Formats: sequence, C-alpha cells, structure tokens
Amino acid sequence: MAYETITVTPVSPHIGAEIGNIDLTKALPNKQVEELHQAFIEYQVIFFRDQKITFDDQIRLARHFGPLGTHVGGTTISKTTDNPLVRKFHYDETSKQISGENFHSDQSCAEIPPLGSMLYNHIVPPNGGGDTMFASMYAAYDALSPRMKTFLEGLTATHDGKRVFGPNTPSNVHPVIIRHPVSKKKVIFVNTDFTAKINELPRLEGERVLQFLIDHCNKPEWTCRFRWTPHSIAFWDNRCTHHKAIWDYWPNVRSGFRVQIEGTERPVAA
Repeated sequence: MAYETITVTPVSPHIGAEIGNIDLTKALPNKQVEELHQAFIEYQVIFFRDQKITFDDQIRLARHFGPLGTHVGGTTISKTTDNPLVRKFHYDETSKQISGENFHSDQSCAEIPPLGSMLYNHIVPPNGGGDTMFASMYAAYDALSPRMKTFLEGLTATHDGKRVFGPNTPSNVHPVIIRHPVSKKKVIFVNTDFTAKINELPRLEGERVLQFLIDHCNKPEWTCRFRWTPHSIAFWDNRCTHHKAIWDYWPNVRSGFRVQIEGTERPVAA
C-alpha cells in the first residue's frame, strides 16, 4: 500500500511499522489521518519516535480512531492522573511488579473489549531495557492446520477479569476464532491473562486445547520487539494482537501514559 504523507517502515515480516514524517504535537491534516488508519489496519501496531506530546496531544490523536474509554475496574498497577482518560504507567526501584508481563489482549474480559491502546513513554531505561513485544493473531491463526481451524470455529471461551483485576470485574464469553471488523481477517481470540476456559469441551480437553493455543500464540515467529526511546509511542490494535512488557530494567525507571480507545462491537465469530 502506498503512503504519500507519512513514511511507513515495517519492523518485522508479520507485525509492526514505524511511522515517520509526522508531528503529533499539531492537528493532523485529513490525508495523514486517513493514512494512519491504513497503516494501523495493515500493520496492527504502529510506532512513533521523538514526539514530545502532552495529554491533549495524545487524546487528540487517539480520538481520530474512536471515543476514549476507561479501565474495566478492579485493582490495577497503573495509576490515575488528573485527566480521567489518561493512566500513568510508572515503574522504578520501589516497584514490586509491572503491568502486562504475560502476552495478553487488553481487558478481553469486557463485554466489548477496547479497540486499541496508545502508550507514550517519556522516560525509558538504559541499554534497551523495557522493550514491549507484540504478536500478530492473524499470523498465529494462519499457521494453524486446516483441521485445527475447522475444530476451533464455533467454540467459545470465558474471559474472566477476576484473574487479573480481582473482584467486581466483568466476565464475558467470546468466540475462540473471531473476524476482525475492518480487515475481515480471522483471529485467534484467547490469551494468557484473561481466558479461563473453553466452554464447549470437557474440562481436560478444554485445558489442553487452551494451553496449546496460548503456547501457539506466544511463539516468536509472529512477534516484533519494540525498543523504546525517550518520547516514543506504541499504538496497537487490541482486536488482533497480543503484547507483553519486559521487566528487565529494575531498578531503573520507565515512565509514561496510556489512553484507551473504546471498542464498537462485541467480538464476532468468524
């Protein structure tokens, strides 16, 4: 796909691209917004560097992709800020844990999971610490055998928020194989953190199938690894990716802010 107003540099064969020739501190022309939408769908996660953005800049950019939302609730490691749409992700020598150390899809326990998330890090650890990995669930699905694809279609899984966020968080049932609402591609929609069981199978069969799928989705062949630099941004499509934060930088600091774009519909079976 040709791009006229931005540069788009893929970072791996299956997922991820860095976007250049853009200034996110200013209002974007319509053509750039259109091309960002194209890159987001094509590459599943897009990255920006050297963007010293404010909360208002981050919110303005994210709103080009949909209304912004808030967390499903429960206990989280991230913190609130003075803007209810922006959460702080700060880790330092006092941290006992960080968010997202398993490959996961954000808040898949929600009835309508988030469309995407946008993380801006202004302070990053030295020596490449604190990378984030992203995995393509398109590529993971495509690599399944034809018989496994047939077996999985029609199955559903329970996604339980209590596994991560504690009491008073939602639990919802979603198809195991969904179809992305824009690209129309098929996606494996289970993940380590939230998926509790496959509903239509006996317990032992369901446990084995779910573990196979999680192991399969986490394979390095369909991942990319983003090395953060100061004032960089990662914006991922939560409907077709998993991501994992790597905590290899203690006691150094990684600090930034995240906004969440609301989903528009429940995951739809392929």
